[in-house]
Amino acid sequence: MREPAIDRCLALVRSARTQQGDALAGTLAELEAALAALGGPEASLQLDLAGYVTAWDEGAERLFGYPAAEAIGQHVLFLYADDDEAGHIAELFPEPGHGERPVRRRTRSGDVISVRLAVEVARDAAGEAAGMHVGLAQAGAGLPPEQTNLHARILEDSDQGVLITDAHERIVSVNGAFTRITGYTMEEALGQTPDLLRSGAHDADLRAQVRSAMQGAGAWRGEIIGKRKNGELFPQSVTISAVRDAAGRISHTFSLFSDISSHKDAEARMQRMANYDALTGLPNKGLLLQLLGQAMAEARRAREHGALLVVEVARLGAITDTLGHEVGNALLIEIARLLRARLREGDLLARLDGGKFAIGLLHIEKREHAALVARKLVDALTAPIAVGSHSLQVGAHVGIAVYPEDAADPDALLRGADVAAARAAQSIEPALLFFSEEMNQRAKEHLRIESELRDALANNELMLYYQPKVSLRSGRIVGAEALLRWRHPVRGLVSPGVFIPVAEETGLITELGNWVVNEACRQIRQWRDANVIMPPVAVNLSARQFDRGLPQRMAAVLERYQVHPEQLMLEITESLLVRGADTVIAIMNELVAMGLALALDDFGTGYSSLAYLKKFPISTLKIDRAFVVGLPHEENDCAIARAIVTMAQQLRQEIVAEGVETLAQMNFLRELGCDQLQGYLFSQPVPAPDFERMLREGKRLAFTGR
Repeated sequence: MREPAIDRCLALVRSARTQQGDALAGTLAELEAALAALGGPEASLQLDLAGYVTAWDEGAERLFGYPAAEAIGQHVLFLYADDDEAGHIAELFPEPGHGERPVRRRTRSGDVISVRLAVEVARDAAGEAAGMHVGLAQAGAGLPPEQTNLHARILEDSDQGVLITDAHERIVSVNGAFTRITGYTMEEALGQTPDLLRSGAHDADLRAQVRSAMQGAGAWRGEIIGKRKNGELFPQSVTISAVRDAAGRISHTFSLFSDISSHKDAEARMQRMANYDALTGLPNKGLLLQLLGQAMAEARRAREHGALLVVEVARLGAITDTLGHEVGNALLIEIARLLRARLREGDLLARLDGGKFAIGLLHIEKREHAALVARKLVDALTAPIAVGSHSLQVGAHVGIAVYPEDAADPDALLRGADVAAARAAQSIEPALLFFSEEMNQRAKEHLRIESELRDALANNELMLYYQPKVSLRSGRIVGAEALLRWRHPVRGLVSPGVFIPVAEETGLITELGNWVVNEACRQIRQWRDANVIMPPVAVNLSARQFDRGLPQRMAAVLERYQVHPEQLMLEITESLLVRGADTVIAIMNELVAMGLALALDDFGTGYSSLAYLKKFPISTLKIDRAFVVGLPHEENDCAIARAIVTMAQQLRQEIVAEGVETLAQMNFLRELGCDQLQGYLFSQPVPAPDFERMLREGKRLAFTGR
């Protein structure tokens, strides 16, 4: 009965593959029943004339699950399903001319199964009827040869792979499609486990679901990644189900699977057509809004800022009308490449329509940064663009909307940026425009300062002012801090509080810092040549300047102007101390080894820590003006100043108090043991000639109130 049962179950593959819903479930159930016949041999039992069981063989025990001790003595009706006709007992009434007939019977586990029933009268020695001999076999077994051959042909012609395993998960049968899909022949597969096809591309949860189906938890249908004999991975649609024998034990598992690579490829093509621009390959508006929505939700949770830029390319229509669509399309592709090259990896770039692009800046630290990016994009599109033999000039207008300020959803954000781009296109000069008027004004001011600051470097509009440092012991000038000033040709002196933050954000601070060091050394050399006895001059260093090349640059400047290292002091801020301590310490040690002194500026406002002060070779601490302004009346300021001075004395560091403006402040600091003061009480920052005059005249601080 084994081989016909295999053929029968495999013969159901085609109908299972082509049916859906309840019909599919019914066909799979029939397939399970056919597979069950692999472990269900024929059964026989004996009845007396009244229908009570008198004999029960092992086949009956396997088929129905009852041991002989429980079955013998019971009426055959105990095997009947609930909906069988109680008045017609098939086992007691053989039908002439019908060797077998299908009936439904119930197993010990309560399952109702289909069986083929054959009944013969059992006679005694006198030839009288003494009972009934009943033969049973589970339905599906023993198909006629012609049907078996038909099913075998259907199986081999099917394009769906079939894999059957036994209770030990060893492969006992496969079909031709299995070989075509996987590359494994039947001989190579038999005796192996389904792990033969395992790709390792799935997580533990999916593997657990498949394993659960193989262990009888119910049929599982889904998509998994298989591996062919040549190592190639392929997607497959799979149905896995376990088959139980009459005793409820899992006897076999069958898998029906199809290679769906072509379907996946088609799906990917459709997905790309739906979400990407066919010409440039960039995301289209639909995908942009989807990704932007996700980014805005994350920004709300993290309380971060982002921006959307709409870039509208100018003159594209005129170029297309003149040179043709082929050149116009090539120009758009090149524009997309230029824009992408000027964005960060995490920024979004999409094409909306025509010559309009959108850029999502998903994370910006300050809103003005969106204007910096927009300016780069405008500059890129203002320069001539080479397309084939043509050099084409386009230009662009940019509209900017910032979230969460300007909009709470991606559609509204896009509308805002689009409106801003349209307004920018109406302006006289090619420009960028923020959707918010307030933001627009701030961005314009930011860009104006950046542009004019670059001109200031080139046009010698920068200068150094010097604020004296005065000894609280002698009252004499013992040093100075060089402070950068910008004398604008139209606006006059520009406050450092206006242009220094812009320089920090744009990277101009490095150029400004290098200029300050050079100018300070040049001035020190000039004073020395003029026989002016000059105390050390302190210059501020930005964190951007503090790199491995700093000692070499400082040595070159000192050599150029023949300035002694002890004539220069370098002031750094606390934020520098927490940035890669090992690297910073190594650089500091090189500078100190050259003879340069280091001062810690604005102490107490940032990341102050005794641990840092112990590690770094710092000779001077400067008390920030924020802690000086309340002296001597503000209790907290007094306590902080006292603590800083005491700590510095223990560490043998010099103390300079900044922002001293009153005699009361000076007297309090002097009594604490502060070494120097710097502030308007003695002098505001002054140009180099005025500071030289102070030195020549020997200006001193007058002490009072002692």
